[in-house]
Amino acid sequence: MSLHRARSAAFAAVLTAAALSLTACGSAGSSSAKAGSNDLAGGKSAKTATSVADFGGMDALVAAAKKEGKLHVITLPRDWANYGKLMDDFKAKYGIDIEDENPDGSSQDEINAITSRKGQDRAPDVVDLGSAFAISAGKQGLLAPYKVTDFDKIPATMKDANGLSYNDYGGYMSIGCDAKKVSACPKTFADLLKPDYKGMVALNGNPTKAGAAFGAVYAAALANGGSLDNIQPGIDFFGKVKQAGNFNPVEVTPATIEKGETPISIDWSYLNAGYSDKFKDKGIDWQVSIPSDGSYAQYYNQAINKDAPHPAAARLWEEYLYSAQGQNGFLGGYATPALFDAMKTAGTLDATAAAKLPTVEKPFTTFPTQDQTDAAKKVVTENWAKAIAG
Repeated sequence: MSLHRARSAAFAAVLTAAALSLTACGSAGSSSAKAGSNDLAGGKSAKTATSVADFGGMDALVAAAKKEGKLHVITLPRDWANYGKLMDDFKAKYGIDIEDENPDGSSQDEINAITSRKGQDRAPDVVDLGSAFAISAGKQGLLAPYKVTDFDKIPATMKDANGLSYNDYGGYMSIGCDAKKVSACPKTFADLLKPDYKGMVALNGNPTKAGAAFGAVYAAALANGGSLDNIQPGIDFFGKVKQAGNFNPVEVTPATIEKGETPISIDWSYLNAGYSDKFKDKGIDWQVSIPSDGSYAQYYNQAINKDAPHPAAARLWEEYLYSAQGQNGFLGGYATPALFDAMKTAGTLDATAAAKLPTVEKPFTTFPTQDQTDAAKKVVTENWAKAIAG
């Protein structure tokens, strides 16, 4: 999984060290279902439904989704925020097949699939986008407004007010390290410049396309005198990592970690923490640190393709992800779900899974605005390639 995503700007200003943890996206192949034409009460169709009430209740939504029989998702790696289990549980619960295309793709790949396959049955029904990409998709008119049952419980800073997209899960930028291949694992961004790490420091994707890599650059900026208004120091930092001979151009995936190709990975905490579990039985001692000099957290966003070929299944998927089962599913993958606080208050949070979230030395609670994210993305797009060229 060439893990990606750059979270939508509106983040939760209420995240705490306890809540944040130490994972998403693809259009599926073609199918013969011709969905979205089913008429609902009030002359609406599944494709224009903005809430479960438009279907006449959850039972009717489930029936409509089962009739479609299929859900197209895109770029959802099975080991990203527990998506494998979430997809399996959804299928078992509703009997709806899921086609997960391009699990190693990026947020930009998701948007490209929506635009290039408009009107086609193989288009993605739903997407899981990084911030800048969710904002961009919304501006392009690609997303359908839909408010899940617990929409009002999602903090205002974590959703588009009209329901075009909303945070689903998040985590901190972290440093993962194969302790059996690295003499002393780095704990901070400053450590990454040490001569011990020649050719070892890798990112999860390209920051011009992948949210995880974009987050790494933002975190590096904060560690090197930058700010949410100034991401350039992060680009300059990775330029120095390159000049020092430490930058590894191989994009991190579970396979590259297992093969020893990327012994140091700058990636979301829930991914790195998941790798610690995943590779323990294979003799890999994968250690994870959240750098205190560059504390940065983000959420990803759920959204529905406005022209989803399976619009009822798309909406049922969102209802499932924002149910207690779905949110605890993310938590089981070391990610902090959007409804963490609401579920904790309601007593529906999986306390055992929550207790496994790693401690954060310096909680990150001020998230970039939409304008800051847009500006940062522009700077990265313009300057990244030349910073690591050569």
